[in-house]
Amino acid sequence: MAFHSAPFLFFFFPAAWLLSLTAAGRGKQYVLIAVSLAFYACGQWQGLLCLLLSAAVSCAAGFFLPRVRARKTLLAGALAFHLLLLGAFKYLDFFTGSLNHLFGTELPAAGLLAPLGVSFFTFKSMAYIIDVYRDENARARRFSHVLLYISFFPQVTSGPISRFGQFAKGLESPRPGAEQTAKGLRRFIVGFAKKALISEMAATVTNAAFSLGDGLDFRMAWLGAAAYTLQIYFDFSGYSDMAIGLGTLFGFETPENFNYPYVSASITEFWRRWHLSLSFWFRDYLYIPLGGGRRGTARKCWNKAVVFLLCGLWHGASWTFVLWGAWHGLLSAVESALPMKRLQEKPLGRWLGHVYTLLAVCVGFVVFRAASVSEAMTVLRAMFTGFTLSPASTLALERISPAVWCALGAGVAGSLPVGPWLKKRLGGGWLEFSSYAGAAALFVLCLLAAAGSSFQPFIYAQF
Repeated sequence: MAFHSAPFLFFFFPAAWLLSLTAAGRGKQYVLIAVSLAFYACGQWQGLLCLLLSAAVSCAAGFFLPRVRARKTLLAGALAFHLLLLGAFKYLDFFTGSLNHLFGTELPAAGLLAPLGVSFFTFKSMAYIIDVYRDENARARRFSHVLLYISFFPQVTSGPISRFGQFAKGLESPRPGAEQTAKGLRRFIVGFAKKALISEMAATVTNAAFSLGDGLDFRMAWLGAAAYTLQIYFDFSGYSDMAIGLGTLFGFETPENFNYPYVSASITEFWRRWHLSLSFWFRDYLYIPLGGGRRGTARKCWNKAVVFLLCGLWHGASWTFVLWGAWHGLLSAVESALPMKRLQEKPLGRWLGHVYTLLAVCVGFVVFRAASVSEAMTVLRAMFTGFTLSPASTLALERISPAVWCALGAGVAGSLPVGPWLKKRLGGGWLEFSSYAGAAALFVLCLLAAAGSSFQPFIYAQF
């Protein structure tokens, strides 16, 4: 059940919100657990057992870690359980298929159904266990706290990947006041608009470009690549905004996930602005334990390459994701070996950095979007060598409606920090009031868009 679907907007969310408002004391936690498990079951009831098992193992590990001598053994066992859970359901068929292709074997596919959001709730579970290992005061007092943290419905399917210490503040917090409620609703609507009014429109161009095959020329190839760069940003940041807004409405703080990544002047800076909760997870639980940048430039480059390769694989069991991760790992490692700060001290260097980063990100997202490596190569070939104009591409360009062009233009503007700039220069009570009026208008537009088309699932729901 997606956040932008009618059943969620008009039935599930109002009922869940009213139940949480009427519940007293600890009852709010149990209401939210029931609501979260019901939400998950509506999406995929078969994965409930894995979700509950992950929460139980995490809670048990958190309970025993401060009490046993063999703490490292217990930590390794708990982490191995979660990695095996993730590997069995998400990567087993990928690895057996790759072995069959490489060595001509005929290993059977397991055909296991990956639990919904397994990558997200597994990483939350692992973060909790590691945090308790590092500091026993990070341990939850009750199993219900761990279960709610892992299953909390605004985050369970697509993140953001919150930390228990941050999430636990909401367990004892009072009900949100009128101001918090208004801000939460406004944030939710902004995310809804990103999905409904920009991402969905951009998707029509992306799908048209990637379906042309040999009929793709450089015009439609570049437009499709740029459209997907906008589509995935507004799709995922839209989901994150909706999750943050929902968390606020239920009294929980949710970490920010994006900070205008397309203004970056390097791939390193891009990952300090894109999918922040995942970037910080890999930084804190893998990159720094590997040594980070403390052991020389060569080791730093190696550590970055490993992290990004695993980051790509985390996104999905496909060679396109592996190549996408390797691409970002290569560029990040090269940047570590070059004096990037000195190169960007001058305006020209900073400007060239912006151009290079946008091109690198755009090329990477072509590989990320493609259904196969061969499809990615077809699109990339057309981008850089497809200068013979194709009738199929010409027809596809002619079919793009003015509304879609407007949505793409709005996407470009929305990718820039226009909002913070306006708030800084025109701040005042009238601007705050107008933002709520604008949110109300956006909600109506989103409902009209929903009535006129069928929305696609959020891109990151597949992970």
